[in-house]
Amino acid sequence: MKRLMQTFGMSGAILIAGCSNSALEAEMNWEVQDFSYMDQRGEEVSLDSLEGTPWLAAFIFTSCETVCPPMTFNLTDIQGELEAKGIEDYKIVAFSVDPENDTPEQLQEYLSNYPVPDESKWHLLTGYSQEEVKALGAESFKTLVQNDPNSDQVVHGTTFYLVNGEGTVVKDYNGYQDVPVDMIAADLETLIEEQS
Repeated sequence: MKRLMQTFGMSGAILIAGCSNSALEAEMNWEVQDFSYMDQRGEEVSLDSLEGTPWLAAFIFTSCETVCPPMTFNLTDIQGELEAKGIEDYKIVAFSVDPENDTPEQLQEYLSNYPVPDESKWHLLTGYSQEEVKALGAESFKTLVQNDPNSDQVVHGTTFYLVNGEGTVVKDYNGYQDVPVDMIAADLETLIEEQS
């Protein structure tokens, strides 16, 4: 009887653990402000057009000499993991922090330098002012975007943000070093399941 109770207790714990992992636990609840910008294909991408689809957000720029290349490689790794799992209903959205220099053509050329598994899921955005992206970073993602007065570089955060289909930031992750690729892919999968 004791053994039976232990077995039942174990399977009950497993069942409870299984249930609690089925829903993504949001770590934040930041509403992304409305936007409508141009991506690397010259297509308009807005908060409305992303509605219903979870997305991963980042801040980059094409002439970045430090953190952006590894961040972009990390995004391709995450996408590779999603592809391997057969996950398709998501987007990767990167806001250029140097919009005056990053044209759609430059963003397209930048992306072509990386081993992107499926370019159709990517939206590298431009077509706004430096002040707009600075405000978007601060208000929607609680991150800094600022020109470096001593160079042509732009200071910006290295975080990846998980945004749900309602346009709310629910989690963030280190996007530069020790990136939790498996966790990000699993969290995106959970959000997609919750949306369907």
